[in-house]
Amino acid sequence: MVPPDFAPPLLMLRLLCCCATLLTFASSVSAGTSNSLMDLSQDGRLLACSNRDSGTVSIVDLQSGELLREVPVGRHPEGVCFLGATHQLVVAAYADDVVVVLNADTGEIGKRIDVDDEPYGVVASTDGSKVFVTLEFPGKVAELDVAAGKVSQEWSVGTFPRGIALNTDGLLYITEYLSGALKQFEPASGKVLNADESGTHVTEHWAGTPEDSLARQVALHPVSGKAYVPHQRSRVTVAHGAGSIFPYVTAINTQPDFDVEKKRRRRIQMDSFRGTYVVANPWEVALSPTGDRLYVVFSGTDDMFICDVLDDNYRELEYAGGLRLGANPRAVRVSADGSRFYVYNALDFTVVGYDAASLQQVLSTTVTSWPGTAEELLGKKLFYTANAPMTRQRWISCSSCHPDGDADGRTWQQPEGLRNTQAMLGLKHTHPIHWSADRDEVQDFEITIRSPLMQGRGLIKGKVNDGLGAPNAGLSAELDALAAYTNSHGFLQSPFAKQGLSESAQRGKELFFSATTKCAECHSGTYFTDLKMHDVGTAATDPTEKFGPEFDTPTLLSVYRSAPYLHHGQAATLEEVLTTHNPDDRHGVTSHLSPQQIADVVEYMKALPLEDMP
Repeated sequence: MVPPDFAPPLLMLRLLCCCATLLTFASSVSAGTSNSLMDLSQDGRLLACSNRDSGTVSIVDLQSGELLREVPVGRHPEGVCFLGATHQLVVAAYADDVVVVLNADTGEIGKRIDVDDEPYGVVASTDGSKVFVTLEFPGKVAELDVAAGKVSQEWSVGTFPRGIALNTDGLLYITEYLSGALKQFEPASGKVLNADESGTHVTEHWAGTPEDSLARQVALHPVSGKAYVPHQRSRVTVAHGAGSIFPYVTAINTQPDFDVEKKRRRRIQMDSFRGTYVVANPWEVALSPTGDRLYVVFSGTDDMFICDVLDDNYRELEYAGGLRLGANPRAVRVSADGSRFYVYNALDFTVVGYDAASLQQVLSTTVTSWPGTAEELLGKKLFYTANAPMTRQRWISCSSCHPDGDADGRTWQQPEGLRNTQAMLGLKHTHPIHWSADRDEVQDFEITIRSPLMQGRGLIKGKVNDGLGAPNAGLSAELDALAAYTNSHGFLQSPFAKQGLSESAQRGKELFFSATTKCAECHSGTYFTDLKMHDVGTAATDPTEKFGPEFDTPTLLSVYRSAPYLHHGQAATLEEVLTTHNPDDRHGVTSHLSPQQIADVVEYMKALPLEDMP
């Protein structure tokens, strides 16, 4: 629906003028391709979208609006991309570490190309001859030989890459998920250009501020060469809903001859973009073919902003209109002639098409169904929403810090001290909750919902019980649903365990379980935690600590990808956990170990878990 405070005549005139020029210029202007959870075939006939929860890709006929087929591809599919002018489709199956090639006309899977780990964003050149995919944890980009069904080249490009775009000159633009940085990479030469000391193959690097985070995607302007990155700003020093999390779109001028005296990166704050109308959790953006419109979807508040692209190296964007969408919109794509745009509502399981001139809905297709229980679906919707009753001012959702149950890589200044964000993986089996072990059930998150951080009215009618007091379970069906979803996250096999334990990891395992190091005394059992509190000597290094000196023993499963470490996040690596942040051998007896033995123990920990733990 169109919000009632729009100015339809002005907006209609501007959009109609835009659409009148699109047919003239669309065929001659191209920005290349950018990653998305949804893609349109070049002939405009088909739409494909990945369904993360169902493990499928859906194919929609854009003329009839009919769902043609839903194809199982693997666990947690993310990026999808058509190959050139064909109906061949590639999709990244994130949790299975494969890129699947399938025929959208028949649903037949042609190839499954094994990649290193965690494929996320996929792009292809206009003619479909080159395919590139970001590999999140290893920090790589892989080039795929689709015909041969294998990886032809791969390069290290930074930390946690997700977003990827390919311009018509063959340059790649890559976003770092947790830092918001944009990197430019030239794969064509096969040479290391301006590599840093680590050998990273980076030609240009436009870093954001230390507060920028959760940059999943990047889109390129067809004329100016600017890159647009939707992301979040996380102010870790403020534990308040009106000052912690902010939604942004950043415009980055990538031209080499750009005046260096001007700012290359300009952040546009989306929560003040339309007066006082707050939105949360920007997920994807899409540009019209001529580059004069930018569409942004906000997964936390179920909104879309339609923006005029000013391209003035100052304001960059201007508000032109907006829509209320379905539940948890995660993708947006614009047709080749600019006359329509499409939105994927990930928790309504629908693709909805809109007329770009009138903003009226012209298509709505259910593309998949929820594979879990109705209770878990309700819980997931609550987890991802920044709307009432979870919040009052709409800035923050549970997923703002725990996207898809993972961690945000941040250490937050909480009232009780510094607290490193923990993933929710295996939470059902690792109670009590929090570094301070101040909650014994997930339903105790009602306290967080009502706190200054989220400022929600809550899901329980009446008084909430203390975190270690009487149960909050059973007091609200909605709260129990939130707990059911939050407790549903399992672990994936570590990439360091795919080929079995290395010789170094085998030596490290012996040391880990030895009586001399005592590592396994606290990190014990199936989940490598004794579920108890211990004083490991780290409280004294945080002058703001109010709760210590004892902290809950965290699980070591998936520890390979959860830096920084310890409750205060002061250990950048696992080596530092065992050495510089292990005073008096209170966190395992490791001072007698040689550097090689420390490395061996680290290799073993990085290999956990040794297998999938759903």
